[in-house]
Amino acid sequence: MARTASLSGFPEWLPEERLVELHVLDTLRRVFELHGFASIETRAVETVGQLLRKGEIDKEVYGLSRLQDDDADTSDAGKAGKADPNALALHFDLTVPFARYVVENAGYLAFPFRRYQIQKVWRGERPQEGRAREFTQADIDVVGDGELPFRYDVEIALVIAEALSALPIPDFRLRINNRKLAEGFYRGIGLDDTAGVLRSIDKLEKIGAAKVAELLKTELGATDDQAQAALKLAGIRTEDTSFVAQVRALGVTNALLEEGLNELEQVIEAAVQRAPGKVLADLSIARGLDYYTGTVVETVLVGHEQLGSICSGGRYDALASKGNRKFPGVGLSIGVTRLVSRILSQDLAKASRSVPTAVLVALTTDDSWGAAQDVAAQLRSRGIATEVAAKAEKFGKQIKFADRRGIPFVWFTDDDGKHQVKDIRSGEQADADPATWTPPSEDLNVRVTTVQVPAAAAQPA
Repeated sequence: MARTASLSGFPEWLPEERLVELHVLDTLRRVFELHGFASIETRAVETVGQLLRKGEIDKEVYGLSRLQDDDADTSDAGKAGKADPNALALHFDLTVPFARYVVENAGYLAFPFRRYQIQKVWRGERPQEGRAREFTQADIDVVGDGELPFRYDVEIALVIAEALSALPIPDFRLRINNRKLAEGFYRGIGLDDTAGVLRSIDKLEKIGAAKVAELLKTELGATDDQAQAALKLAGIRTEDTSFVAQVRALGVTNALLEEGLNELEQVIEAAVQRAPGKVLADLSIARGLDYYTGTVVETVLVGHEQLGSICSGGRYDALASKGNRKFPGVGLSIGVTRLVSRILSQDLAKASRSVPTAVLVALTTDDSWGAAQDVAAQLRSRGIATEVAAKAEKFGKQIKFADRRGIPFVWFTDDDGKHQVKDIRSGEQADADPATWTPPSEDLNVRVTTVQVPAAAAQPA
């Protein structure tokens, strides 16, 4: 169903595909708002310095510049390729712009501030299925002023589990770890460059354990025992809190490790009760960006793991600050375009029709256009999406036009003012009053229904 875009990495949808995307977006908005998250929108551009201050992904950032700059304005944006911190660039995610937004608007926000944000982002990646250069993300975050109770880490995971469960997608797993746990463990075995170890462990699924072990030894100076200990930790995966005993069985002690163990235990314990079967403690999850400080999450579709993470994020305690004032936060981001691409390519869901229109008002003569508009206005006043034919062709042609457009009903009015409506799918035609007639509930609005959801594959061990 999904087409290949003419410009690689910048997807465009046909009308029926866009209706599926809108269904996904509307579902996410509804769930987020039910949990009290307020919508915001931030600008599409940030300074390069703002975007790159946490984590190095400069090769993926699109710099912004005019095609021509006059001598009076050399355009800092044009220097983006040189990583000029004052140059402008398109945002590559919504978390970094949100941190800047919180700092600039702190005096107007009530903390803890709960926000959701659904916007386009741009990232210079090699296009492939699930990876686009322009794509839509849907984020939720809670940010505190000075402190943020850990309970929000638990709540965010549960909200996302509820939101994903409402979408026409296969089964999924939130794979959750805690960077305090990982960093404390690495320090406990004598590896002080914890960020470096995390970056290496983050490559585990891409390059395998043997190559990660080699990286740890050659780039970070780890011994064989240290490398193997780090890999043993990354190999722990449980559907309940039994990971705690498995970590302690490795014999490493560290205060930060214990703090992370306790936090991860709380998240998994709550998820087992409130989102059973949806969450996995996975101690290989690291997340590549440096601003994460505690809980980290990646989410995969069961049976579609090769697609990559469809939802990721975590806790960040130091991303947003103003002087001595800190704004710790926790949030998760859903890759909407990645999800919609998979829904369309696998025919997981379809729209009930390709246009919002439920009724086409046919014309008997060209002079009846005004009266047809009156009928359409009455139908629209009751929430029935209606079009009026452009010209008085033969009724057969007008019906064919409606069928081609995917409009299920055609309205006729004879010279005596008598109204009838025809369901062109079944051929049934009946008298109707524009002041009272309503289509069946399943035809009133476009519906997106699940067509095929593959049976859940075995869960990761």
